[in-house]
Amino acid sequence: MRKTTLATTTLTAAAFTLPAGVQAQSGAVTIELPRVSDPNYRKPYLAAWLEEASGKPLAVSAVLHDQSRIGSRWLSELRTWWRKRGRDMTMPADGISAPTRAAGRHTIAIKGLAGLGDGTYRLVVEAAREKAGREVVNVPVVIRGGQVRAASAQGHRELGHVRVSPRG
Repeated sequence: MRKTTLATTTLTAAAFTLPAGVQAQSGAVTIELPRVSDPNYRKPYLAAWLEEASGKPLAVSAVLHDQSRIGSRWLSELRTWWRKRGRDMTMPADGISAPTRAAGRHTIAIKGLAGLGDGTYRLVVEAAREKAGREVVNVPVVIRGGQVRAASAQGHRELGHVRVSPRG
């Protein structure tokens, strides 16, 4: 059985190399899953991935879901991720898949940034719960001089504060 901490989950993203003069350092995203007052509360499925500003997906950083065979059939509830990358992936995927998480703050490494040059990208975080809501939050990822600039966005129901930060 694999041990993970509740507050921090570290997952790796696929590496990319794009033509550019300076390549970015790695970064991290901290995702807040709010406490929901619902007697039938289920932990959300969650996907986080990096896109070009145009919307072209670059790397999937994490997919948190029920690891059982039955749980995999609900991955399509993460509709945006499913359309862009999910339906072409075999789950569980090493280094990307992890169990769902309870309410709280969770940090995920975004190592796919290491090969990207200066520019503006987007980190997309999508959360969905069984018989409940679904939410997508987009966080701009700006890389200048090889450094990831801190940025954040606020979710409203399924996601709380989502923050991208540099990580040396």
